Amino acid sequence: MPNLTVYVVDDDRAVLAALTSLLTAEGYAVRAHESARAFLETIRQDACGCLVTDVRMPGMSGLDLLEKMKERCVSMPVIVITAHGDVPLAVAAMKQGAMNFFEKPFDGEALLDSVRAALAREESEPAPDAETQMIKERFATLSKREEEVLAYLLNGLSNKSIAQELGLSMRTVEVHRTKLMKKTQATSLAELVTMARAVEAGEA
Repeated sequence: MPNLTVYVVDDDRAVLAALTSLLTAEGYAVRAHESARAFLETIRQDACGCLVTDVRMPGMSGLDLLEKMKERCVSMPVIVITAHGDVPLAVAAMKQGAMNFFEKPFDGEALLDSVRAALAREESEPAPDAETQMIKERFATLSKREEEVLAYLLNGLSNKSIAQELGLSMRTVEVHRTKLMKKTQATSLAELVTMARAVEAGEA
């Protein structure tokens, strides 16, 4: 089967071994690297598959890696793994093109689902404009306050931080967040970032 190589980059050897074992058991060819530089030294410009990478690593971070891949015209879906405190970095990675992100400890089956989706997208045509228009229409239903909360969410801020920035109670921010998630039909922060990116690209 084509395009089933999954590249894994993580400086934590235990995580690297666990990911390799998980993906190999599913039948994927796995190429594991302990650093972003090691990955870049071996990857070809026309390589196919998907990349699963940690976001915070010594030497070269996941964000730096995404930038280098763009510079070298290496195009493949990227899934980011992050520690709890690195969610703002993960959101930044999504803005740079990452497809999804997972917080450690991550759910193995959810990660596998994302890898399957990434590989399927790699082999398929881009999403039709009609889908982007539908997402744009959902975002147009947001109130001004919901748009403000959304902007802070996209910058990786927590509910508590957003409440401080807007001078609101945390409960009020939670209500606005719930409403905007319902209106956009996003099931997670990662999906919300993906949708917002699609809207921005459609307006560019």
